[in-house]
Amino acid sequence: MDAAYPIRPISEDEFRPFFTVLGHAFNATYPLDPELEHDRLILEADRTLAAFDGAEMVGTATALTLRVTVPGGELAMAGVTGVGVLPSHRRRGILSGLMRRVLADARDRGEAAAALFASEAAIYGRYGYGAATTELDLTIRQGEGVLAERAAGPAPRLRIADPQDVVAELGAVFDAVAQGRPGMPARDKRWWDWVLWDPEHRRSGTGPLRCVIAEDETGPRGYALLSAKPDWDEHGIPSGELAVREMMATDPAAYTALWRDLLTRDLVGQVRAGTRPADEPLLFLLADPRRARPRVTDGLWIRLVSVPGALTRRRYACAVDVVIEVADDLFAENAGRWRLRAPAAAGSPGPHVVTCERTSASADLACPVRALGAAYLGGTRLGALAGAGLISEIRPGAVAALSAAMASDPAPWCPTGF
Repeated sequence: MDAAYPIRPISEDEFRPFFTVLGHAFNATYPLDPELEHDRLILEADRTLAAFDGAEMVGTATALTLRVTVPGGELAMAGVTGVGVLPSHRRRGILSGLMRRVLADARDRGEAAAALFASEAAIYGRYGYGAATTELDLTIRQGEGVLAERAAGPAPRLRIADPQDVVAELGAVFDAVAQGRPGMPARDKRWWDWVLWDPEHRRSGTGPLRCVIAEDETGPRGYALLSAKPDWDEHGIPSGELAVREMMATDPAAYTALWRDLLTRDLVGQVRAGTRPADEPLLFLLADPRRARPRVTDGLWIRLVSVPGALTRRRYACAVDVVIEVADDLFAENAGRWRLRAPAAAGSPGPHVVTCERTSASADLACPVRALGAAYLGGTRLGALAGAGLISEIRPGAVAALSAAMASDPAPWCPTGF
């Protein structure tokens, strides 16, 4: 199929047609020029691919060079995004060709895994991706955000700031949180410029992006990025919305202080917070957690490009010794039996050397590579995958043992969309 629709990296002067194809594929309404300028902050020309029908660009895909926190460490990953095919060229294998090429490129660069946010959840399982994180969207109406608990520890002071003026403080908090939370990609200046971009056409009627920082004499301990949409109903009652774009805190007292501020703002009818972690502590602070109205959705999808490379670059919650038979339709080098051994639990005394080697020993469990991708960050339990028929247990107890070893606390979370 690549011969019929050849794929290659684009040149610098082909970014505009690249974004034009994406505009058709995603039914875009945003103006092209500012969107193009914005995304050029993070796009890499040599990793930005296009498929062609003669001279016409008909398909797109790109990968971002990411470093993502994983249990016990950090891993180089390909952040796959910008995937689209012209409506006139659907169902011709162009998407499959692009996905194979972007994954092969990640393998050749030594990246052991790839990650993406799925525009449609039905698409990417067939390319070996598994849903690895869960996100919550919260909606809390005026008067319903009563906190029953008060966190121990000294309360911080809160300061209003322009986000652009406090990037260093935001980065310090983000980096501290990311160090212990799997799924969070590192952010450099390019990424902060990208995240804090706030054009009017992206606001959906809300006001400008604002920031509140929780701090004390030691420095910043948390922050919230937010915007507001003022409104009043026909009776003159405030019905505006406060949208929380991002909220991070390094300790429970700062976390509680920020939420208390956000949930008690004047002239607000409801607070909405999207892309929150599956283990959101707010649900345990609220007097009535049902009032958060949590809506659950999938977040980051993970694809193991190198099974041994990925499995040996993370740490495990407890010792494990298991033989996994992996099925992988795209990468033959991943298929077969692998003996995974983590001889010591993370944080315990002594060496913690993880090995994953080919073996001829009998398999303890069998699974497709997408099941390992789903479980990789520690948020998706293997027992659930086995219940769905994605994992076959051969040795009794093997699924529970590996599931316990791969589990992560806190839950994985990726607050950076791409």
